[in-house]
Order: sequence, then structure tokens, then C-alpha cells
Amino acid sequence: MSQMPQPTALTKCPICEWPLASDDRFCGACGYDLSAVPAPPEDQPTVTLNGTAGEPPEEAMPVDWPVASEPSSETPGPVVRPTDIPGTDSGGGDLPGPGRGVRFDRAHEPDEYPLAAPQPPDPRTVDPATPPAGTKLCVACRGGHVDEDGYCENCGHAQPRERDHVEQELGAVAAVSDRGLRHHRNEDAFAISSTALPDGSPAVVAIVCDGVSSATRPDDASLAAARAAGETLLDSLPRGTHPQQAMHDAIVAAANAVNALAGEPETAHQHSPHQNAPACTIVGSVVTPTLLVVGWVGDSRAYWVPVDRSAPPARLTEDDSWAAQMVAAGLMNEAEAYADERAHAITGWLGADAYELEPHTASFKPDRPGVVVVCTDGLWNYAEAAEEMAGAVPLDAAERPLHCAQVLVGRALDGGGHDNVTVAVLPFPALPQGAGSA
Repeated sequence: MSQMPQPTALTKCPICEWPLASDDRFCGACGYDLSAVPAPPEDQPTVTLNGTAGEPPEEAMPVDWPVASEPSSETPGPVVRPTDIPGTDSGGGDLPGPGRGVRFDRAHEPDEYPLAAPQPPDPRTVDPATPPAGTKLCVACRGGHVDEDGYCENCGHAQPRERDHVEQELGAVAAVSDRGLRHHRNEDAFAISSTALPDGSPAVVAIVCDGVSSATRPDDASLAAARAAGETLLDSLPRGTHPQQAMHDAIVAAANAVNALAGEPETAHQHSPHQNAPACTIVGSVVTPTLLVVGWVGDSRAYWVPVDRSAPPARLTEDDSWAAQMVAAGLMNEAEAYADERAHAITGWLGADAYELEPHTASFKPDRPGVVVVCTDGLWNYAEAAEEMAGAVPLDAAERPLHCAQVLVGRALDGGGHDNVTVAVLPFPALPQGAGSA
């Protein structure tokens, strides 16, 4: 028995999308038979929107699982190894090599692992070893060797330049020079030595030079002057030249050495036409068993400090400076002159553009033991008066001149270290120490 066509529930024709009424059996536009459209499937939700449960689905057919065979106690089951199971990677391909899956063929690992090799000891906490000949130890870690570029091979610390801090002792004389805390380089230099006079008695020499910072190459000027003066004294004193005359000649030789530095090529002067000539100050002392000689140009000084502190100390030099001229002319007292900002403007120095060279020399015959302190203004700025300098000199300075020089440099650094600091200490009278130089 055929069924009657049922009205469609479509809102538009499925062929031409013409709008339809609820009782249309054919499309009014294309004539499509709407009864041919299958009815929508009945919805059987598990939970309906009104809260009532839908009809349960038909019970699923049971799965026909194979029955496992009973294990036999006589025949052991087959052994399946991980390598027997084919594995695939994430793309579905076979895993390479025989070691697919979990590996059980690895070497047996020990229950305990050996400790790592001990690290080398911290060189800062151990006594430094003696470096090979020709090498230097780092001043920071005291263990690493310094390479050719000036850096420690152990900690990488840049080493100070050779002249930043220099110490030297010959037994009868000692000197220390330090860059200070404000300058980027050390422009001071010194030369100490000892020799013998024609009669065999000792003569001890100390030269201290201070480069003029406003001049060109002040560090070269001070070094050249100190070396020239020291070499001249070592040449003239053994030949019997009087120590005071020898000091005068040494200052002249130092001036010539500094003047020679100004002889630069014309091309260098063309590139820097406003450069002035290298310049420095100089002060020196010669000590024999009976005589004390000093010589100077500029504002570096020499002080006398007796071992018996009940005797007065003395300053042995007079500055070539604006302040000294004001005091000598009676225009200011010493306190007023050195408080002026022009006090340290020097009126005498070694250099090609200096005024007429006038070396100052003086000789003394002390009646008691003591020490001569030869220094730059980097020290006496912090102990200007003779009494102040004597108060800074240790009581055992005559027996330990190097320690004394170290203490005096430390005083300047503690005071601010605004300038390079150089000091030499010579005990008087000079005791036989053997000839030689350094």
C-alpha cells in the first residue's frame, strides 16, 4: 500500500533555494518534488533539554574475545625481548638500529662514582712559588705569571706599569717612588748608588727628580735627569772631585740630558706646535763619613733629621718657587706664601726652555748621626716644616732606610696622594758598604 506524500517541513527549496510554505509539495520556482527529500532522523538525546532522559540506546553486542590458554608448568612461556618488538617513530617509520625501545644491554653502572679531580689551590691563600727565570708574579693573585702583554695568566689582572711603584735598597741608601692616588702615571724618578772615594772611604749618592706635569714628556725628563746625574757622580767621585763640585757637575749633566729630549724632528713639532720642552726638577745628596752635600734646582727638597731627636731637624734646600721668592723678598711670611694658589709655581727647572741654569749646592758637617731625606713635593706637601718631617721619620730610620722610605710614602698616600711621591733616605755618616751602583 503506497503512502501519501507528506507535507515538507523545509523553508526553502533544496535546489533553487526558493522560499516555501509549510504545506507546499512542489517548488513554485523549479517544480522540484519536495516529497523526495528524506525526512530528518529522529533525535534521541541522552538528556533532553527539559531534564527528562531520552530512550536508552540499543545494548551493544558483546565482543568475542579469544580464550587464553592455561599456562603449562612443564613448558616455560616464550621470552620476548625488547628488540624483538618492532617499533616506529612519530612519523610511522621503523626506528633505526637494533636498539629500538628500552635498552638493557648497557654497561653496568657502579653504585659509587669517583670524585672529581681536586681543583688547584687558590694562589691567593698559598705561598707563591718561585717563578721561572725571566718571569714575574702577578701583584693581585701572587700566583700567576705575567705574560708579555702585562696581564696575569692566572687571574687576568692587568699589572701596574714598572714605574707606578718602585723600591730599591743598597744597604747604605734606599728609595721608594709611587704614582700616588690621583695621577695616571708616575712622572718622578730616582737614582741611588754607592762608590768609594780615592782614600777608600765610602760615598753614598741619591738623586730624586720630579717631572713638570705641564711640560711635554715629564716622565722621560725626570728619568733622563736622574740617570745622567747619578752616572756623573759615580764617575767623578772616585777620581777625587770634591763632592760639592761633583754635585754641581751632575746637575749640569742632568740639564743637558733633559735639553736633548727637546731635539725632536721638525715634523713632530709641526703636528704639535704648542708643545713645550720636557722639564723636571732635581735634588740630590752625597754622604761621606764626614761630609753631607746637597744640590738642587726647583722645589724638590732635602731634610736633615738627627737620630737624637732632642737636636733640631733642618731643611737643607730653598725652593725655586713663587712662594720662596715672596718670603725672601719679605712680602709674605711662609704660611701666607704657601697658602697662596701660586705657591708651587716654580721659577727654576731643568729643560730647554728654562731660564739660565743656576745649580744650587751646599755642604754640611753634621756633628751627630742622622738621616738625610731627599724627596719631591708629593711628600713634603704633607710634612712641610722640618719638625713635621722629623715627626714622620721612624726612630730607627738610620738602621732601616727602606722601611723609613716606605713609611714616608705611606704618609703621603694616607694624606690623599694628590701627586707622585718619591723619597730617598741616606743615613749619616756613610758606613762602608762596598763599591757599586744600581
